[in-house]
Amino acid sequence: MPICIECRHPVKTLWTSYSGAGDKSSGHNIRLTVCRKCGRFCDKYVEHDFVVLFIDMVLIKPQVYRHLLHNTLMRDNDCFDPSIIRLGVLLLLFDVYLTWARLEKQTLPHIAPGQSNLGELAQQPIVYQYFFFLILCSASTLAFHVSIRFLTSSRFSPLAPLGILPRYPRPNSVSTALLVSSSTKLFPILMIIWEYDVPAAARSLGWAVVANNVEALRILLDCKYYTACLLAFAGAAARWAVGRVVLATAGLADVDSMSDSSVTADGKALWALLVYAKQWAGRLAVG
Repeated sequence: MPICIECRHPVKTLWTSYSGAGDKSSGHNIRLTVCRKCGRFCDKYVEHDFVVLFIDMVLIKPQVYRHLLHNTLMRDNDCFDPSIIRLGVLLLLFDVYLTWARLEKQTLPHIAPGQSNLGELAQQPIVYQYFFFLILCSASTLAFHVSIRFLTSSRFSPLAPLGILPRYPRPNSVSTALLVSSSTKLFPILMIIWEYDVPAAARSLGWAVVANNVEALRILLDCKYYTACLLAFAGAAARWAVGRVVLATAGLADVDSMSDSSVTADGKALWALLVYAKQWAGRLAVG
């Protein structure tokens, strides 16, 4: 059931379609529904295009997440929307390329100049290397989603007995929220136009992705910020651990331990965010 993106009040419909709605010359195709509770339009994003949605997602506006998660992408049977599957594949492919590029450019103290950080892997055919990074990113991303889905939707989750978070019975909606909020990872497409420092960009993207993940989880689950941060931290920890296992299995245990690759960027950014929030809260308490 759709909701008002301003006050979260359930509504029957988001707009009313009039006769001649398919005639562009009429000028009035639909009329947005006004919420009876708050008096504002239930969902103004119905008339906005994807560019506006993406900008507001970057700005972390709660209304755009309510529009996407509750009024657009959520299905009654908790199935994935086809557009979400395409977005997930696109994010994975971007993650493969960026992880590969960052690991190759990483500087390690025991690696002589001119030698590759990837060791024997660099001597393998390019297709073999690509499939390795595809497995690395797929496994770490799967760990990220599975860990958060377990904590939010599993009957064995420790959060429900502790009274931290009630069980959410729609695990695919949780993954949808994580994928939508991770769309800021597509920013490196600008590398086609501009060259910039990749490690610095990874840190910035880590902050942006973590902040969007936390906001999306908070809105979908209707929970406190500390609960959403806990879920994001658990997902980042699982992502990092699985990534380390895959790298160690390939004989690359030292690689990525000092970098800001996608395997660790989310965890580092989340930890920095929590430290900053604690310092900021302490200053408010003193003041």
